[in-house]
Amino acid sequence: MDGAAVGRRGAVPAPDFPFADAAAFVAAPLAAQREALAGLAADRREEWLRLLENDPRAGRRALARSLRLDARRRRAQEDRWRELADFDRCLAAGRPLAGVDEVGRGPLAGPVTAGAVILPAGYHAPGLDDSKRLTPAARARWAERLRDEALAWAVADVEAAAIDRLGIREAVHRAMARALAGLGREPGLILFDGREVPYAMAGARAVVGGDRRSLSVAAASVLAKVHRDSLLAGYDARWPAYGFARHKGYGSAEHCEALLRLGPCPIHRRSFCGRWLSAAPRPAGTGVAR
Repeated sequence: MDGAAVGRRGAVPAPDFPFADAAAFVAAPLAAQREALAGLAADRREEWLRLLENDPRAGRRALARSLRLDARRRRAQEDRWRELADFDRCLAAGRPLAGVDEVGRGPLAGPVTAGAVILPAGYHAPGLDDSKRLTPAARARWAERLRDEALAWAVADVEAAAIDRLGIREAVHRAMARALAGLGREPGLILFDGREVPYAMAGARAVVGGDRRSLSVAAASVLAKVHRDSLLAGYDARWPAYGFARHKGYGSAEHCEALLRLGPCPIHRRSFCGRWLSAAPRPAGTGVAR
């Protein structure tokens, strides 16, 4: 209690703080304390957090721990955003920059999808990252925000039959080129994730690990991933026996077992499924909707 008393004397209410003094804050319900602190900037919370940390009630101490963890997470997101944004800013040198990335290079089924995006200068996006580092819910939120806030964005698919005909390298390049063309404007610099610039495009640069280094490429990866995952969820409704909504066409144990049992459906890449096609006990596609 001595520590709490010291904290109460030290806390000074801010002009927009909903409590007249520290004693009123300490006496308030937990939900009201949480709401009041949520509205404060991080640098104005410290004395109030100390009150909670010195409170004998476990719920108040837990709230303080939660708020400190949240503050650390936000600082980490801000630092990560600066790292990604600085990479783009240094390369762009004031020019409009487009990031391009693909998803779906390795699955046994479904298209390969590319995303392209031009972000506003100085786009503030703490929490945006490579799609593989985000949860599905976070990817969905960022995709919606990017579609609203980007200067331009586009996604493009190359379907399984074309992948079989062209090969995956050419299919990836076509998807990237189509997504870039879909932007409808000419960027000053294009960053492609990977080791190659498709068709030796002028004003373009390949960046190995670009979705982990560039904010624009990370944004493109999110748009492509959310779009392709939505397509695979739709395919799952049409061909439910394969579990596309769960594995997104990748070669999971569940998917391989279904492919052995049923053979391929129309969205399977025959060139990727050779050993499963030869082992399938039924003619290709038997027993599944077309």
